[in-house]
Amino acid sequence: MKIEVLFPEYCNLFADSSNVKYLRQCLPEDDFIYTGYTDEPAFVTERVDLIYMGAMTENTQLKVINKLMPYRSRIEELIDDGVPFLVTGNAVEIFCDYIEHDDGAKDDALGIFRFHAKQDMLHRFNCLVKGSFEDMTILGFKTQFTFAYSDSFDEPFIKVERGVGMNRSSNVEGVRRNNFFGTYLVGPFLITNPDFTKYLLRTMGVENPRLAFEEVIYDAYRRRLAEFNDPDVKFEE
Repeated sequence: MKIEVLFPEYCNLFADSSNVKYLRQCLPEDDFIYTGYTDEPAFVTERVDLIYMGAMTENTQLKVINKLMPYRSRIEELIDDGVPFLVTGNAVEIFCDYIEHDDGAKDDALGIFRFHAKQDMLHRFNCLVKGSFEDMTILGFKTQFTFAYSDSFDEPFIKVERGVGMNRSSNVEGVRRNNFFGTYLVGPFLITNPDFTKYLLRTMGVENPRLAFEEVIYDAYRRRLAEFNDPDVKFEE
């Protein structure tokens, strides 16, 4: 099994790199490919079992878009073919229509998903999120300078129950198409959501997934869920 990690030297903010470190604990015998910014991605010439990309600075976003634009058709082909992707933090914006800056200027993104992001670099937004995906409860945290907008978020990942979705008027968070999962949630998303991690491993072809430190991970999840269920817990700063 091959897991490709895109641009780890840049896409590693908010402890998102812990997602890959945890996957390595869960899949110690498998092949992890760390694709640097100057490298040709492995997915261009071969089929991998998971493509991961984490959060980055806003300036880096433009570099990553330029890097991946020549491979846009290949990325769409892989998504349509069911290859798993996990994209966290503002990396999800790489796949939207465009990013609008504070001054109104717009930079095209890959245009694979029908939404755009609007920056407000003077105001960082932070909040907790509790939501659902299929029969799972998803927990997480977001910190960002953007909100996302669309005429119709018709390919959502998470239905938000508490917290804020793609923008203050949205009750959905992230995007999902086939086995592409993109979310603004940051940090060790896979450690925080063990049920989803097992789900992801199954989509990658692991028949009976077992999580590293499973008992500890689930205990932490139950404690966090109890906290998120507390009506007195403040979800937004």
